[in-house]
Amino acid sequence: MTVGLFIPCYVNQFYPQAAVATLQLLRKTGVEVVYPTGQTCCGQPMANSGFEHLTQECNDLFLKNFQGFDYIVAPSASCVLHVKQHLHSTDDPARADDLRSRVYELVEFLTDVLEVDDLKARFPHRVGIHQSCHGLRGLYLAQMSELHAAPFSKPLRLLSKVDGLELVPLDRPDECCGFGGTFCVAEEAVSVKMGKDRVNDHIRNGAEYITSVDLSCLMHLEGILHRKKSAVKAIHISEILNASL
Repeated sequence: MTVGLFIPCYVNQFYPQAAVATLQLLRKTGVEVVYPTGQTCCGQPMANSGFEHLTQECNDLFLKNFQGFDYIVAPSASCVLHVKQHLHSTDDPARADDLRSRVYELVEFLTDVLEVDDLKARFPHRVGIHQSCHGLRGLYLAQMSELHAAPFSKPLRLLSKVDGLELVPLDRPDECCGFGGTFCVAEEAVSVKMGKDRVNDHIRNGAEYITSVDLSCLMHLEGILHRKKSAVKAIHISEILNASL
């Protein structure tokens, strides 16, 4: 099995440690991992801003970089959802359709494809999970609280296997943090208030760390934590699942 490692541009620029943790974690499971060095932005920022018609070069480059892999895996639910829903080709639509079906978010890949049961990780801290909207309501990584249905959580399933980790229960377990890509620019005040609500929920319940499958959400929450001079830290789930002491 060969995996093409898809590292979103903002992860590459601001959180390279999460990219390295993802690479190491995948290699620990025994799969062959290749990082195509020519990859750039998947086009989500343009598409979210109403300019999807200008993203074809991003689509073409993505298809070029990731053709030939059994799976494409990324530590970002947001970017994975964009590719799954919007990747297209004017020259070869069938090729784009095939590739979309092989793109996975990291947690989704570990649970659904590899069916990982033991990552031999240790992280002795109190951790709160922030359920990103794209991961929760787009990729269905966990059950939504507004539905009367059996609960499940793929991130929780993996975190429950981490030695020493104590999961912190939250008052509002899947509320939006307010980042929303360009929403945090267009509606700054609302975005900040929503982010503060999420941060305060974690602090109130004693979390030492806030984790998520989306570093975009964590970047938003991390900024609020820094402004509050809080000791609580934001950390991508890949870094926890790859941790060993």
